[in-house]
Amino acid sequence: MSKLLIDLYTSALRIRLTEQEISARYSQNRMRCPTHLSIGQEGVAAAVGLALRNDDFAVSTHRAHAHYLGKGGNLNTMMAEIYGKKTGCSGGHGGSMHLSDLSCGFIGSTSIVGNSIPIGVGLGLSIQLNETDQVSCIYFGDGSVEEGAFYESVNYAAVRNLPVLFMCENNFFSVYSPLDVRQPKDRKIHEMVRAMGVRSDVGDGNDTLGIYNKVSDTVKEMRNGKGPFFWEFYTYRHLEHCGPNWDDNLGYRSEVEVKEWLGKDPLVKLKNDLISNGVTEQTINEIKLKLVAEINVAFDFAENSEFPTMEESYKSEYK
Repeated sequence: MSKLLIDLYTSALRIRLTEQEISARYSQNRMRCPTHLSIGQEGVAAAVGLALRNDDFAVSTHRAHAHYLGKGGNLNTMMAEIYGKKTGCSGGHGGSMHLSDLSCGFIGSTSIVGNSIPIGVGLGLSIQLNETDQVSCIYFGDGSVEEGAFYESVNYAAVRNLPVLFMCENNFFSVYSPLDVRQPKDRKIHEMVRAMGVRSDVGDGNDTLGIYNKVSDTVKEMRNGKGPFFWEFYTYRHLEHCGPNWDDNLGYRSEVEVKEWLGKDPLVKLKNDLISNGVTEQTINEIKLKLVAEINVAFDFAENSEFPTMEESYKSEYK
């Protein structure tokens, strides 16, 4: 248990510290792309990434850093991509919202809401046709279920019984709009999907160990032909929708609500779980120091890498 908790904590803390450093350095104007940070939502990415194999596929959204790192993506090349350097995981073409690394099965992320969902289902179809036991994981938020592509994809995955893991991180907001102005009152997203013929369930997005246990069981079933599954995990982003800052002065969510969710921080819960399982504060501090050093190396790599030339900038681009 301690080893599993340490792995989960290390992955979640890597995401948290990396994004905090992005937030701290963003005003230097060297990261010129928009960035959507997952601070507060690390539990899902860390747990699911650990439950998946390296050869499983994953696709994501505009808020993809956590999913990329959780899946085993290279921190150096992710930071280089955010800096627009040619050593980036997408060659400096895409920036923060367009990450891709075939070596760890992270096929790609996209800035268009819901756009990667059909891609993930297509990857599930490729798995079925190739008769392997892989899984295709699709990360998306509650706003994506308002897109037509979502319903077509869920229907197709159900009809074909595809090994697709729909992973909905419900943080209750689409930019500044809460669920109650976007979706029918009292709708439960996972219940709606179940009615469409896909097995589904819901869980606490701040309980990283619980997520790991639930998703691990689901993935085992999917590898044995059980077909698609939809998980909805309730979570909460701490910072603004797009950017490195707090935006609670805008008043679109109450101080009481924010304080309540900050008190459910998945990193705090993971640390308490570690201590309860006999892991010492010294060990926890050593994990943090090691990660800080790793992150500093990644930023140095990004800073010192070269920008693509004009000729390289058009490479792999479709016109």
